[in-house]
Amino acid sequence: MRVVRLGSARSAATELGLSPSALSRRISNLESFTGRKLFSRSGQTMRLTDEGRLFYEAVAPHLEALAASVESQSENLQLMRLRLGVMPLFGTQRLFPRLGELRERHPRLHLDIDTGSHLTGRVGDTLDAAITLTTSPAEGLYGIQLDQNTIHAIGNTDLVAKLGDQPDAAALKKQTFLIHTDMPLGFEAWKVAMGLQKMQPAAIDHYDSGQLILEAAAQGMGIAIMHDDHLARNKDPRLAPLFDKRVESPYSYWFVCRHADLEARPVRIFHDWLVKAGL
Repeated sequence: MRVVRLGSARSAATELGLSPSALSRRISNLESFTGRKLFSRSGQTMRLTDEGRLFYEAVAPHLEALAASVESQSENLQLMRLRLGVMPLFGTQRLFPRLGELRERHPRLHLDIDTGSHLTGRVGDTLDAAITLTTSPAEGLYGIQLDQNTIHAIGNTDLVAKLGDQPDAAALKKQTFLIHTDMPLGFEAWKVAMGLQKMQPAAIDHYDSGQLILEAAAQGMGIAIMHDDHLARNKDPRLAPLFDKRVESPYSYWFVCRHADLEARPVRIFHDWLVKAGL
């Protein structure tokens, strides 16, 4: 499973504490046992063949189920703790509503949730892993992208109705825009897409909380630059998108951790559940 995930015999061997030649022999033995060519090889790079993909998809769920069964039946296993950094809006909108599923499947896994700042910089120190909003994972970290969003200008419904359905630079210059401190590129991307590159608003206010930005916008304090997903999941009737135009966001939610920590049981359990749950 490590070879499939890492795509490299050398990297997989390092994580397993084996030499590349020893790992290669194990793979060859498995291929001889199954009678199938499971991997295609190019130097140290290894990819599943079509037969290998079918074999992996058939076997992997049973291995995961076996590990979960052993975990649930063993009284000697201690509680597992995962120190997880989470952006507050992701936590309230996407993670917390589904955590019951994770607890039911892995009752011994407990999460210490941290919603503080600079999550990525604390991975490997005070955090085992983090879910953060970024353009790409920091160098040296493992990362998996959780979504791809579009940017919207979001405002109070009365303000949206007043501004109309076509961008008006003169009217927008009089507005205050609300920008998330972790999404500084979003406003520029939105302006370019709207043909408003030179537009300078009356003020730009910065927030470090997505939930606070949406609440501020709902109360008429400005126009929030946020993701379509944030608006859809918020379901606040006081809010509406401004102008009907899709703008690709430079940012996505990513799960990140150190490569070495990905095989730690708490990190691996949460990672696999997160990906399978499609959060």
